[in-house]
Amino acid sequence: MAPKTKFSVLVIVFVWANATASGEMPLEPGFKLAARLDTIGGLVECWNALLELKSCSDEMILFFLNGETGLGTQCCGAISIITHRCRPSMLTSLGFTAVEGNKLRGYCDAVPSGAPVASPPLDG
Repeated sequence: MAPKTKFSVLVIVFVWANATASGEMPLEPGFKLAARLDTIGGLVECWNALLELKSCSDEMILFFLNGETGLGTQCCGAISIITHRCRPSMLTSLGFTAVEGNKLRGYCDAVPSGAPVASPPLDG
């Protein structure tokens, strides 16, 4: 009889735990996900900038290979957001070194918000 009782208690506990875990969580009225994300400190903006950098990685590679390709304004905007508002080390997730990140930041800080200009020759 003992195994039957233990099994019955186990089934009751399992059903009770399952029922309470699947219930709706009470949320405060006016709960907004967007407002909560804004309090994180621009995390969404950093991720969006990182995704933008991913789409302009070809431009950045050409920038380092031939030193003549200008970076677009969207690409420079994303670099500025990451290096000024987020962690500059996020550039390493795309495979760029700290030195390359500093060169990108310096180039984009020097470029006016207008059209892209040719990059300066690289020193090595």
